Amino acid sequence: MSRAYLPPADLPLARRLGVAPRFGDIHNHCDLSYGHGRFADALARAALQLDFVSITGHAHWPDMPVDDPAVAHIVNFHVEGFARLRDGWRAHFEVLAAEETEAFTVFPGYEIHGSEHGDYTIVYRDLAPAPLWFADSPPELHALLDREMPGRAFAFPHHIGYRRGARGINWDSFEERLSPVVEMNSMHGCAETSETPRSYLHSMGPVDGHSTMQWGLAQGHVFGVVGNTDHHSAFPGSYGHGRMAVFADHAGRAGLWDAIMARRTVALTGDNIHLLSAVGDVMTGGVMAPAKAAQLDIEAVAGGEIDVIDVIRNGRLHARLSPALDPAPLTGAGETILYLELGWGARGSAHRWTGEIRVEGGEILALEPRFRGQEVVSPLEGEDADHALPEAQLAGGIARFAVTAEANPNNSTAATQGLALRLRLAPGARILADLCDQRIDIDAARLCDGALAGNLGPIDSPAYRFHPLPAPSRWQWAGAVPLGPVEDGENIYVRLRQSDGQMAWGSPIFCRKGA
Repeated sequence: MSRAYLPPADLPLARRLGVAPRFGDIHNHCDLSYGHGRFADALARAALQLDFVSITGHAHWPDMPVDDPAVAHIVNFHVEGFARLRDGWRAHFEVLAAEETEAFTVFPGYEIHGSEHGDYTIVYRDLAPAPLWFADSPPELHALLDREMPGRAFAFPHHIGYRRGARGINWDSFEERLSPVVEMNSMHGCAETSETPRSYLHSMGPVDGHSTMQWGLAQGHVFGVVGNTDHHSAFPGSYGHGRMAVFADHAGRAGLWDAIMARRTVALTGDNIHLLSAVGDVMTGGVMAPAKAAQLDIEAVAGGEIDVIDVIRNGRLHARLSPALDPAPLTGAGETILYLELGWGARGSAHRWTGEIRVEGGEILALEPRFRGQEVVSPLEGEDADHALPEAQLAGGIARFAVTAEANPNNSTAATQGLALRLRLAPGARILADLCDQRIDIDAARLCDGALAGNLGPIDSPAYRFHPLPAPSRWQWAGAVPLGPVEDGENIYVRLRQSDGQMAWGSPIFCRKGA
């Protein structure tokens, strides 16, 4: 098994700052509480695609609407889920410890709901068994964790965009010492601003403008941003539902923990995008002193063609960059990304895809699985599909995989599976693939012209799509943006959007006197 992300490991800005990215999901669900899918399967799926994970159980809801018969069905499954987590909490530490490896870190975690203060995920640093700690508000939770687990636990608000009082964030009770980061993107949608390409569509309601990331920044709060799936079908890191990147300056559990506490984080939708910014030596998530003149260094290596890179300053667009207009690649000619997408077919059907890919006249440098689980964020929405676990590995220059893809349920919700390969190609290179015993031979130059699609059979049969091969100048960019004077109270962050809609948001850099 090879778990690798697509960007090259040695990049100039990351090297200068002494950090490297790791990718994870620290908010997701399974049958530990009221999610679908087995706990063991969740860990196995996480290990295939992620560097770190926290499998989250639902634990507590102090102001649950128990007296409202209209939501009795919701109350019931919460009460049952809370009891299931309490019963299995201590034993689950042994399972977590058994799954940890040198390349895969597991953090214990659980969730507290809140109508008044919003929902919070609590994460523990260590695998030593510790109790579930409950409190009714973020200040009370901070005091409790600071007393019982000093330096060994934090909590962060998630699906923040719901209105205050309906499990959205309450910025008045937000505690920076408790929450180094805020989850602003997940299966629920994106809560960067009032209007985003990823709307909140869940039954709980839409985004409220005073519950967004930008509103919290405008109130003067200091926090980093993350994405997680909030997936409820035992599929941490489910592609397209949210992930996070952490820029760690040392390896292992301690490095990841320290980076999160320092807000060196990036919120992602799906692709493992490298997005790093810095003013001098103050990087993503850091705090700088006021300056008479400054510049923002940016290093971006995407998972596909970059559409735009935006610099957002104090909630307003400060600069918009496009590699199409101002190319600045970080690797040489011949390096590209091959993204194979699998699925489609008749509604309600599923297909088990098996295959392998090799390159003639080139080499495969890295493999990134882009596997996803069912679109489930509530136990009332369906059952776990119980498909065989996906597989992906890169060995001997050949990428091999097996994964089950459901047909797309409608014309706006993707259920496709995929994998991406970083390639180095010579002129005349060919892509050779075996997909479910169908032999495919593609001139790489054909994929430079555009995507190549095909079916395994007639119309309405399962289909595949080899996405276009982007030139190095289109999926990488490095450069500097002038900022001029930077004053106390300002915040600056970078947002990246790919042509296929995948996105990344870097944690802000803050300017404060005395930094």
